[in-house]
Amino acid sequence: MARKSKSKLSARTADRYKLYTDSVQAPDNEIAFFRRVFRKHNGRPPTVFREDFCGTAAICCRWVRANRCNVAIGVDLDPEPLDWCRQHYVPALSAEQRSRLVLRRANVLNVRTQPVDVIAALNFSFCIFKQRRELLRYLKRCHAALARGGVMVLDIYGGPEAQQPVEETTRHKGFTYVWEQVVFNPITNEALNHIHFLFPDGTRMHKAFTYDWRLWTPADLTEALREAGFAETRVYWEGTDEDGEGDGVFRHRTRAAQEQAWIAYVVGLK
Repeated sequence: MARKSKSKLSARTADRYKLYTDSVQAPDNEIAFFRRVFRKHNGRPPTVFREDFCGTAAICCRWVRANRCNVAIGVDLDPEPLDWCRQHYVPALSAEQRSRLVLRRANVLNVRTQPVDVIAALNFSFCIFKQRRELLRYLKRCHAALARGGVMVLDIYGGPEAQQPVEETTRHKGFTYVWEQVVFNPITNEALNHIHFLFPDGTRMHKAFTYDWRLWTPADLTEALREAGFAETRVYWEGTDEDGEGDGVFRHRTRAAQEQAWIAYVVGLK
């Protein structure tokens, strides 16, 4: 008897959180970076990790699977992605791994957690803070939540292309990821962006995710981190391959050439 072919993805059947995970996130790469920076600063690996604006907490779940000593805390204000995590990621963890995972529905400006080794706010999520006083309040809260020798990790993007209306498409297995930059206000550095997904049957998941941000610069972030109490700050700049595209390798830099588009980690060391 012939095997039935698997149904193809469409806007009606696809799961936007699964699409996001497959097209945007790389938990293993993120964790390797956290470990490298923390170990260089402290001479030992980190064990307690907090993922702010965690969404589906993909990194948290990978963290507790990576080492039996690791503890992860995911914090997000939106209950929907946290519930998605509980339904899709948590069942794949062992009972022992689940015991080391904490998911908190809370505002990162108010949440209280145990002291942690690493706090990460990735995928430019902290850019939701459009006023410097809000950003500074957040960073001060993070500084207080970090244990001695703790590390704060933020990522940021920029360059002339980040300020232009554009649609960039990337093909993945079964769907196409679309990053749309709708508008940028150079007076306030505010940006409105969308993520869409396209499918082989011609359907489109329009505005699967929308981001209304202020684009901070590495200089903005390093100054704010110092003001928040961090003893040292570093910028890790992504290198480029022979085609001029980002190569996924981030190195500590104090100077960088202007590029049309760039991504960097900005790190605060306690």
